[in-house]
Amino acid sequence: MRPRRTRLGRGGRHIMYYVYILYSKNLNKKYIGSTTNLRVRISEHNSGKSNFSSKGMPWKLIYYEAFLNKTDALREEKFLKTGKGRERIKYLFGEVA
Repeated sequence: MRPRRTRLGRGGRHIMYYVYILYSKNLNKKYIGSTTNLRVRISEHNSGKSNFSSKGMPWKLIYYEAFLNKTDALREEKFLKTGKGRERIKYLFGEVA
């Protein structure tokens, strides 16, 4: 298998891709997403710019993973939204199934 190429951003730095989990105490729900700019994306969720997440403000970042390429990040985001992925999330946070 060939190594994946990574994108370089400004200044020759690698662009990182993040998969994140937010938690809303108001809704008692988790939100799973991905982005290249974690700070900006969380700010968008907490300012009501995202339709779904505007109902659960404030959102708290409870977990994130960083990836060197978009394909791997999107694959992980998709996995975390499956039944097996949700099981992993419960395991990570010590929740009893």
